[in-house]
Amino acid sequence: MDKIKTLESIQNARKSHEAQMSKIKAAIDGEKVDNPTAVVKTKCAFGMWLYDDENHLRYIVGSLFYDNMEKLHAKWHDEYFRLFNIFFKEEKKSFFSNIVGSSTISEMELDKAKFYYSELEETTQKLLKVLGSSERRISALQESKFH
Repeated sequence: MDKIKTLESIQNARKSHEAQMSKIKAAIDGEKVDNPTAVVKTKCAFGMWLYDDENHLRYIVGSLFYDNMEKLHAKWHDEYFRLFNIFFKEEKKSFFSNIVGSSTISEMELDKAKFYYSELEETTQKLLKVLGSSERRISALQESKFH
């Protein structure tokens, strides 16, 4: 992958992660989310990019940046799992929700979700900061590093 495509792939990874956060925010705001983010860190769009051997990311950005990004991404998924269980996990619906066709979340669960989301936002900011640093690092590299 050449330098321009590598930079584009980082920008796309950032966008996919931001889209994942938007889905979670939409769920908290009571909107229906049809395609929730994968719980497994290697199955989400960001994870597929991060763990793709073809992009040689570890080699290009260096082990320190890559390991930090990987650690934050794993932490993000651990935190996201709690939200997934509140909003997306298939649960036994109550008799009333089966009749009406809706699934409601209790106030207590919603409060927990908002707290979990604030933690997730903090981890996201750290992850995006490392991603930005990696992007700047790649921009500074000579083209010969990519062949």
